[in-house]
Amino acid sequence: MEISQAAEAIRAGERRALARAITLVESARADHRAQALALLAALGGGRQALRIGLSGTPGVGKSTFIETFGLMLTAAGKRVAVLAVDPSSARSGGSILGDKTRMERLSRDPLAFIRPSPSQAQMGGVARRTREAVALCEAAGFDVVLIETVGVGQSETVVAELCDLFVLLLAPAGGDELQGVKRGIMEMADLILVNKADGDLKPAALRTMADYAGALRLLRRRPQDPQGFPKALCVSAVEESGIAAAWGEMQALAGWRQAEGHWQHRRAEQARHWFEEEVRQGLLAALAREPARGVMAALGAQVASGALGPEAAAAEVLRLLGRAPSA
Repeated sequence: MEISQAAEAIRAGERRALARAITLVESARADHRAQALALLAALGGGRQALRIGLSGTPGVGKSTFIETFGLMLTAAGKRVAVLAVDPSSARSGGSILGDKTRMERLSRDPLAFIRPSPSQAQMGGVARRTREAVALCEAAGFDVVLIETVGVGQSETVVAELCDLFVLLLAPAGGDELQGVKRGIMEMADLILVNKADGDLKPAALRTMADYAGALRLLRRRPQDPQGFPKALCVSAVEESGIAAAWGEMQALAGWRQAEGHWQHRRAEQARHWFEEEVRQGLLAALAREPARGVMAALGAQVASGALGPEAAAAEVLRLLGRAPSA
């Protein structure tokens, strides 16, 4: 791949060039990785989009909501990218990657771009290279980037390290559902949207919204929250009700954070987080290669036989890496 030509095509908003670039950054091949880093460096980090992370319980209607929300944004002239992370099989490593079929209308919109990616072994509900895919979408001129995670789980707070706003989508339910959603993800949510607030479910949706609004008041904790945030709202992706109001709240929160300087600080902290994560992943990859792989296998056999404790074996690996812990 010619790096300068690829960068120029991405800046021009060419969808095929963007898709090829995301495939490149997701590749595990060493030569592709070098090209991906060169491409990201060539694109620089100038343009910024509004990054919105979206998670929700299974069956809550994430795809329907994203399609309705995305179509509303494109109707207003905004360019929208959707990066959807699909769970990978622990056995085969494969993913269905069916988001384009679930968002058929949005996938045909010329102002929208949908890219499903496998989560592979990455924890946190996002793919390892999602951050780089976000940067590519920003360079391609998209105004809003939606990052859809695998689903609700304790580790899915990782998406908060990728986005400017984190939206948690929930279905109408009783108090049991409030118990089922983990505190960690609740603390990260900027906005809770109770979907399916229509028909017979509308009264239940209003009760659920009140339950979560009360829970959010108890969890209020961050200086980057203006008065009234985080908050809970009711929406119906099917009836397209409440979507515009939710977008208004997102814009208000993002605008306040930019004006107060929290936006820039958060982006800087996120960059530091991903630097440290890349170092950690690089060290793990180095341990999977020879000669470290042989050392790991030998020490692992000693641990399994009981000849060496796990802590002592780990200390030996760290010593060999030159990172021995101090006494």
